[in-house]
Amino acid sequence: MSATLLDRPPLAPTHDVFHVDRVLRPATPGPPRAHKIIAVLPAYNAERTLAATIADFPPGSVDDILLVDDGSTDRTVAIAREMGLSVIVHPKNRGYGGNQKTCYQYCLDNGADVVVMIHPDYQYDARAIPHAVGIIELGICDVILGNRVRSRPEALACGMPWWKYISNRALTMFENVALGQNLGEFHSGFRVYRRRVLETVPFLRNSDDFVFDTQFLIQAIHFGFRLGDIPVPVRYFDEASSINFRRSTKYGLETVETVARYWLHRAGLWRSHLFKPNG
Repeated sequence: MSATLLDRPPLAPTHDVFHVDRVLRPATPGPPRAHKIIAVLPAYNAERTLAATIADFPPGSVDDILLVDDGSTDRTVAIAREMGLSVIVHPKNRGYGGNQKTCYQYCLDNGADVVVMIHPDYQYDARAIPHAVGIIELGICDVILGNRVRSRPEALACGMPWWKYISNRALTMFENVALGQNLGEFHSGFRVYRRRVLETVPFLRNSDDFVFDTQFLIQAIHFGFRLGDIPVPVRYFDEASSINFRRSTKYGLETVETVARYWLHRAGLWRSHLFKPNG
């Protein structure tokens, strides 16, 4: 059997720091690419998992890697700069949504055709990046999400807490029915967008908190973009970040509220600024 055919993705959350040129400028470059691909990492206290996350990027899979640090109190910024990443620092914590706003504005300002957003906590397998990007480049979808819950046994065996699994399944089922979609999950920290999505979705109006992700996807649906997903196994371990039960509950309630706002706007009963075009 080929050594590249693995039974399960490797879990090696500690790597020595290395320079990002290993990813951006591989020794044996592939064929020229027609699109500029920028990967963004919204980071907060990610010093223990940052290098591991970048180490799994296939060489030559992206043209630039940006880390936006949201007021970390550890060595995230120092490590990112030592690795040669593009870095933007928020002196004060703006929240997860506020971090992504900076990420996506950078991509628009720097000519990205395709944007990869991946959490730098090593929960998501970055080796899947070329495959997700390829679906965008083929014109099959405008948004691709990494689906962590391909099956219940796999998700739980990889360490997903049972309460998080249940809430993920319940919210995803609710959103699929309410929004006319068929996604494996709506709540992934691995996402790939076509540039046109970022140009159209008024993401700067969104929350600075975790519900930003839900608002963004519902806006993309509202503006007619095509959503899809690919399986990306989840990896939970001590160094990985995860919001607690209280924050997850708040996120769930805000998700339901956003779906309700979408339907009220669509019915013309209450116009929401989240679904008004840019400009």
